[in-house]
Amino acid sequence: MLSVITQSLRALARRYVTWRERQQAYAELAQLDDRSLADIGINRAEIPYVLSHPRPARAPVWAKPGRTSPAH
Repeated sequence: MLSVITQSLRALARRYVTWRERQQAYAELAQLDDRSLADIGINRAEIPYVLSHPRPARAPVWAKPGRTSPAH
C-alpha cells in the first residue's frame, strides 16, 4: 500500500515539474519578437501547440557511430 502511495506521489511530482517547465518555456517564447520566433520556425499562435506536442530530441549531426566529438 505504501509503495502505491509513493508511486502516486512521484508521478504527481513529475507532472508538476513538467508543467512548470512548460510554463517557463512559454514565458520565454512569449518574450521573443515575431522575427525571432520565425527564426526558430514558429509563429506566436503556435507556441501552445509546440509546447504541448514536443518533438523527440535529435542527436547532433556529428553524432555518428564511432565519433565522440564534432569534426573540425
